[in-house]
Amino acid sequence: MTEPEPRILRPGDAAYTVADDARRQGPVRSAAGAAREAIRRNPRLDSAYRTGVKVVGGTTVGLGVVLMPLPGPGALIALGGLAILGTESPRAKKLNQHGVAIAKRAAAAARARREARRAQDPLRDAGRTETPPRA
Repeated sequence: MTEPEPRILRPGDAAYTVADDARRQGPVRSAAGAAREAIRRNPRLDSAYRTGVKVVGGTTVGLGVVLMPLPGPGALIALGGLAILGTESPRAKKLNQHGVAIAKRAAAAARARREARRAQDPLRDAGRTETPPRA
């Protein structure tokens, strides 16, 4: 069995621009980009990688959903899992973008309610110097 010829990248080749962009992004990202390109070239390895990403992303989403009723960042963990899945699936990426937009709107609404409460009672968050009367 003969070994395949090494692939030489030339300007205009899609992998050439990917490698060039990765080089501009810094050493860690360029190494990760180069590793991902090497994985994409081997179909079996690519399939295993994609399966691993889906397992990790799905597990993270599941963990986030389980943690949602508890106090803490359950929704953020679920969105993080969707972001992981979005690296390999366009549908998950679109769903993650939609979820992030909803989370940003909810955070803006909560911030507006908090500011409205502060405007009504300025001593509420400023730290009261007097103690309220006990009933």
